[in-house]
Amino acid sequence: QVQLVESGGGLVQAGGSLRLSCAASGRTLSTYDIAWFRQASGKEREFVSAISLSGSNTRYTDSAKGRFTISRDNAKNTVYLQMNILKPEDTAVYYCAARMGPKILTDSWFAYLYRGQGTQVTVSS
Repeated sequence: QVQLVESGGGLVQAGGSLRLSCAASGRTLSTYDIAWFRQASGKEREFVSAISLSGSNTRYTDSAKGRFTISRDNAKNTVYLQMNILKPEDTAVYYCAARMGPKILTDSWFAYLYRGQGTQVTVSS
């Protein structure tokens, strides 16, 4: 079973950047598709991005396209989410999640059986 730990969150001004990391332990990350989700206070959890186990396929929600980039370094057992041109509406707790791959990338939280505890991202206006 894989354990996931997110890091890299923090407070940033609008227009700034952050890079989130999702580090895995317990199992090699190279056998898992990985997704990022976020949940803003008082709102439902939403899909942000996903990457296939090889890194060859990616998927983004519309609000992330052109601003966020998901990548992975299987040698370091880590997946990244580079977030640029951040907006106040990006404020949320960001979670990474994993499921055994390869499968068609999905935006369903319930498809990813392994989840981290989240990291807070706050974007000030």
